[in-house]
Amino acid sequence: MSVYVFGHKNPDSDTVCSAIALADLKSKLGVACTPTAQGELAPETKFILEKFGVAAPAVKTEFAGEKVFLVDTSDLAQLPDDIKQAEVLGIVDHHKLGDLTTSSPLECWIWPVGCTATVLTAMYKFHGVEVPKNIAGIMLCAILSDTVIFKSPTCTPADKEAAAELGKIAGISDLAALGMEMFKVKSAVEGTPARELVLRDYKDFNMNGTKVGIGQLEVVDLSILDAVKGDLAADIKALKAEKGNHSVFLLLTDIMKEGSEILIASDDAAVVEKAFGVKPVDGKAWLPKVMSRKKDVVPKFEKAFA
Repeated sequence: MSVYVFGHKNPDSDTVCSAIALADLKSKLGVACTPTAQGELAPETKFILEKFGVAAPAVKTEFAGEKVFLVDTSDLAQLPDDIKQAEVLGIVDHHKLGDLTTSSPLECWIWPVGCTATVLTAMYKFHGVEVPKNIAGIMLCAILSDTVIFKSPTCTPADKEAAAELGKIAGISDLAALGMEMFKVKSAVEGTPARELVLRDYKDFNMNGTKVGIGQLEVVDLSILDAVKGDLAADIKALKAEKGNHSVFLLLTDIMKEGSEILIASDDAAVVEKAFGVKPVDGKAWLPKVMSRKKDVVPKFEKAFA
């Protein structure tokens, strides 16, 4: 029986590419694994897999009675609803330790780096397993995506070292050019429904008993989103009502200007000023130097909701 490997809901490139890489590594170590995803892949992720000739994982959302490895999350809000009926064999992640608990000991690699693929690069080395060329390519792309081409405050020297190593294996010399190619795909929003854009990189959080959703759209120029900003603002209000959340926020991140505009749907918009010291106007605010949901946004909101 195969062991399933997957990451968080609304899968991003790191979640998908890391699930594929961990399934490859574990299978070579004698544990037959199958990568899966909890939802449809984003355009950037599809581009990455096609570029390096890697098959997309099947979508699977139910895991009761299965053995699983988790990547890129350990938060119950981001895991399948039946995760407590599955046997979790291990976690590979780069976020804070979440609220998942297990009945048995497990393998756990959680490092303070910018990307799960960075941790996996070290795992391949630790086990003495060579990273295949195509897997190296998608892992490199995951690092470029999660660290915003090394601009994110979450980026560490370990991420840059892993990217350089993976680039050599994959035959990619200009990492920045590959990163910009990816972000141009990520920036293409024309004709895409507002809900699809809101959920493209969206996570729910339980912040001291308060349900908070935070999405993020990263683009090379914020003006790309001018035509759809009104639709996005309306949709996060609708999503908030559907989920029964206290708040839903959407970060519109300009990777060249290195900052984010936050769109706000909240029972108490003052929480944004409490978190960032910026007073929202008309349901939005500009947050300079805010690039990372994990490092720049979630910790501040958790304090504000405490």
